[in-house]
Amino acid sequence: MAEIVIRFRYFSILLFLASSSVAAEDAIPRPKPVKPPSAKSLETSIRRGVDFLLRRQNKDGSWGTARRTKDLNIVAPVPGSHFSYRAAVTSMVVSALIESGDPRKSVTSAIERGERWILTNLANVRRGSAGVLYCVWAHAYGIQALVRMHERVPNDEARRKKIEDEIAVQVKLLQRTDSVGGGWGYYNFLYNTQKPVKMMTSFTTATVLVALAEAIEIGVKVPKGLTDAGIVSLKRQRKRDFSYLYHEGHSKRPMGLINRPAGSLGRSQVCNLALRTWGDEKITDQVLIDWLDRLVARNMWLDIGRKRPIPHESHFQIAGYFYYYGHYYAALCIKQLPKKQQPRLQAHLAVILMRHQDRDGCWWDFPLYDYHQQYGTAFAVMSLVRCRTASPVKAGPPEGQK
Repeated sequence: MAEIVIRFRYFSILLFLASSSVAAEDAIPRPKPVKPPSAKSLETSIRRGVDFLLRRQNKDGSWGTARRTKDLNIVAPVPGSHFSYRAAVTSMVVSALIESGDPRKSVTSAIERGERWILTNLANVRRGSAGVLYCVWAHAYGIQALVRMHERVPNDEARRKKIEDEIAVQVKLLQRTDSVGGGWGYYNFLYNTQKPVKMMTSFTTATVLVALAEAIEIGVKVPKGLTDAGIVSLKRQRKRDFSYLYHEGHSKRPMGLINRPAGSLGRSQVCNLALRTWGDEKITDQVLIDWLDRLVARNMWLDIGRKRPIPHESHFQIAGYFYYYGHYYAALCIKQLPKKQQPRLQAHLAVILMRHQDRDGCWWDFPLYDYHQQYGTAFAVMSLVRCRTASPVKAGPPEGQK
């Protein structure tokens, strides 16, 4: 009888601790104020990042290669996967250089070379295999780069029309890769079908939806059925606390570690942003603030996974490659808020990112062949640009154009 009582008390304690842990995790943490970096130090950090990207541009104008390998490479069927990686990373870097507003001729030259590579190669990106669809990232970030290229030289109608046509091509390619149930993912391992099945990830779907919204803003037509299906898929993966499932296959285990608020830190930002952009009234300013505060106060959960070589090996199954991705979309969320509410969060974001900048000016979070320093730096630069309190100087137009 005494043994039964002891066991009962033991399990009561465990139950109490578990419930306390859930309650603590569900509470919204509010970070303490931080001193914002000076405008000079912020600009210095951005410029160091830009300089790193200039040094790492390939001879053909692109960024990234498959040459730096390790014993723990993720699956990447050749040549399609690496072509997709290079196209996505090149697009991200071109976006970052344009957004930096750096007026130096070396930056303008790098943008021009990158733009030429994109306009020549982006339309040729395809899936790596029936089960590997990294091309989705290239389509999404390609669209965003093309939108920025479109606005960079507003008086060249022929150039703008060419860019609009290229965006339309990317939209058609996204129609090929959306799932049977709506939404996008980057794997299709369960069934080797032309249309992916089941593995629609919340954050990939959100990334595409954000890019498509930008395309619509400059007048490119996007099929309503395509976006509607993606929105429905994303809403299916949303939980009541505005954390999001990793992918739809996790619907039967929504409290798995990867689907808990801490595991969702790197993806709730983009998912909330996407739904808000597409008119979901549930994504209020307070929802954005709550999740931005979570990201800042519990940044440790993402930071522990940063630079770890194995995907999802960290606490709450967080993968390293969510770090700068999550902060980039956090920066976009901050810009959705009223101006008076932005400075506090901009200061936090700038402090977090600037302390992680490496000596050579780059940022990286996951070793990925020779793409990680380039994409990490692009994300960080685009994030810090949105921490400026004044409008940046716009990048100059291509040489010979006014």
